[in-house]
Amino acid sequence: MNILVINCGSSSLKYQLINMSNEQALAVGLVERIGIEGSILTQKVEGRDKYIIKQPMKSHKDAIKLVLDALVDSTNGVIKSMDEISAVGHRVVHGGEKYSNSVFVNDEVMKDLEECAKLAPLHNPPNIIGINACKALMPNTPMVVVFDTAFHQTMPEKAFLYAIPYELYKEHNIRRYGFHGTSHKYVSNKVAEVMGKDVKDLKIITCHLGNGSSVTAIKNGESIDTSMGFTPLEGLVMGTRSGDIDPAVIFYLINQLGYSADEVNNVLNKKSGALGISGISSDFRDIENAEAQGNHRAKLALDMFHYRVRKYIGSYVAAMGGVDCIVFTAGVGENGPETREEICKGLEFLGLEMDTERNKVRGKIAEISTKDSKVKVYVIPTNEELMIARDTKLLTSK
Repeated sequence: MNILVINCGSSSLKYQLINMSNEQALAVGLVERIGIEGSILTQKVEGRDKYIIKQPMKSHKDAIKLVLDALVDSTNGVIKSMDEISAVGHRVVHGGEKYSNSVFVNDEVMKDLEECAKLAPLHNPPNIIGINACKALMPNTPMVVVFDTAFHQTMPEKAFLYAIPYELYKEHNIRRYGFHGTSHKYVSNKVAEVMGKDVKDLKIITCHLGNGSSVTAIKNGESIDTSMGFTPLEGLVMGTRSGDIDPAVIFYLINQLGYSADEVNNVLNKKSGALGISGISSDFRDIENAEAQGNHRAKLALDMFHYRVRKYIGSYVAAMGGVDCIVFTAGVGENGPETREEICKGLEFLGLEMDTERNKVRGKIAEISTKDSKVKVYVIPTNEELMIARDTKLLTSK
């Protein structure tokens, strides 16, 4: 069984074709600048040179058509015909309260995705466009949607509710949802496997650290709390997002400084975080380079990021009544030894001991705490595409 995994952004599209008999990716690709001049598709296949196509793509339908053509290309493809694609799994950011599991695409689901678009206006619309494009091009192929919010639907009310009038939750669904759920689920299951233990017997804190970042408390295999909230803006200091902030700052910006609501939204989502503090970049590599050259604001941005992650870890230890292991994943988490070390400083009271040599690792599974550390620390590269493919296989097999 080959499953095509599609992850649509507003002007980009990531994809993988995965052979589920051995869970190996036959092809991995990225389409960029959809609807923009300079559209390009890059496909990677193990043992081959990159396959690059540069041609105009006016829409996501054009992009997906090009993806399918690349997969069956006589020279650069990996399958002979579209019939070899058994199903398509789509990443969808927001499923609201209704969806705690992955589901087949049907008219009711599509209607619900449209309704959830108001909760994730930057993410759900392109996700929906991608699904519709695939349906048009592959009308007889089963389609499954996998939600970023689904894993966090196990949070108790005390964790997901805001202390605002209860009617706002009941009538308008204003609550904490959490995101990056597919990643948190994957790495928590993977670390349990690596430790040789049942995930249901563990207390795990997973740190998905990238341009967008979140921390999740996972007890007995279930998410009981997570740092992102009603939107992906809440929680940690991120690349361009402010994370936690006193809501009164918003009123001050509007009432005293004359900002519009849209301007506030733009500032908090796109001009804040590590970019806003450093004034340099939202890319942590650029900020680390500037810090190495003595830039104070760069150092401050990194210090704030490390501090916020450490605070969330500490709060989740309290929420779970302990912790067995801490996992670092995603771009910064997987490839930032210095970041991991700085975050874990001050957690020694938990019985956590970092191993400096073991921590010199990037992008691969590794235990980076000492052998005697009471709390184990791991690097586990995330694989959201594989998680989506597994859910798609599970549903289609039934």
